[in-house]
Amino acid sequence: MALIVQKYGGSSVGNVDRIKNVARRIATKKAQGHQLVVVVSAIGDTTDELIDLASKITKNPSTREMDMLLSTGEQISVSLLAIAIQHLGVKAVSFTGPQVGIITDKYHSKARILDINAERIQKALKEGHVVIVAGFQGKTVSDEITTLGRGGSDLTAVALAKVLKAKQCEIYTDVDGVYTADPRIVPDAKKIDVISYEEILELASLGAKVMHSRSIEVGKKFNVPIYVRNSGNNKEGTLITKESKKMEDVVVSGVALMEDEAKITIFKVPDRPGVAARLFATLSEANINIDMIIQNKTSTNTTDISFTVFKNELNRAMPVVKKAVAQLGAEKIDVDGNIAKVSVVGVGMRSHAGVASKMFGCLARKKINIDMISTSEIKISCVINGAKGKEAVREIHKEFGLGSGKKK
Repeated sequence: MALIVQKYGGSSVGNVDRIKNVARRIATKKAQGHQLVVVVSAIGDTTDELIDLASKITKNPSTREMDMLLSTGEQISVSLLAIAIQHLGVKAVSFTGPQVGIITDKYHSKARILDINAERIQKALKEGHVVIVAGFQGKTVSDEITTLGRGGSDLTAVALAKVLKAKQCEIYTDVDGVYTADPRIVPDAKKIDVISYEEILELASLGAKVMHSRSIEVGKKFNVPIYVRNSGNNKEGTLITKESKKMEDVVVSGVALMEDEAKITIFKVPDRPGVAARLFATLSEANINIDMIIQNKTSTNTTDISFTVFKNELNRAMPVVKKAVAQLGAEKIDVDGNIAKVSVVGVGMRSHAGVASKMFGCLARKKINIDMISTSEIKISCVINGAKGKEAVREIHKEFGLGSGKKK
């Protein structure tokens, strides 16, 4: 009898019929003799609707109160799913994240898990229950409710799989697995059968919406096998696992698009040691995540610094940036909210040359200008005009032959 952790996303429990479908799937798995811990996200667009309600009151609500508000979404879905499973004659019990001992740090809206006391889950499993846990949430040591950030239910599931020593972690969504690109943007995108932690980690951090990047980091660190599957069918999906030699034969595994970032440029920053360190230390102290950074030295002993932040953090970032600019003696700030980041990812890039030139050449032929470039061993990212993002993904996907037909 294996212990399996399953996670169902908001679309999988989007209405009563889907909740009943998930309940039947769980009951079938339970009947096969497995112990099940099921992590559930908020129903459908509940989180977005709650955010919208708060925004109608103020554009900058406190993160503590937003965590109190948003954590209610998962409470609704776990209780309804438990009711649906019980209706099928199967023992089930629902818990919030705090109830099962998910302890986080103190950073509201994007807390990190510090510890999990799984005793309550283990007791319920021994009593024969299917255990339903609210994803996305936890509490601090001082009993403050926290949330883990967008996609945090994935993190809850993988972390529980690690702590409970589960055989595997199954992530259920509304697609059949991980694709070479978003099928809504690239109709001929193909499903990937097996992908490495490194590749999916890059894709997730670069905008692919299949899984949360922090959950993959935990899976990689503790070697938790993760299957991404469709809650609407019984297809095998995609296995996320350790890198193998065979994976290096594929130069590019996927193309990702991110459209939720903004670019901030600070002009004429004094060009002296420690200035950039002071700027980004100030942003770090405000718990604002920075993605790409580029610095251009000018001929006037100054430098221009551009960097990207998530759009939902822009309102918090700008007062910090303005204060830093005044202290540093820089000239002015420019904000561009109309950007897109397109990226290619593949472990095969370590052993194959020419990927960058191929990607840049493709964009050049389509007259798509590149504003910023970032690279790693297995990825290349370009910031471009936001209106060109989807076109760029389709063209790059075609350039590397990731759809039907042979690779170029």
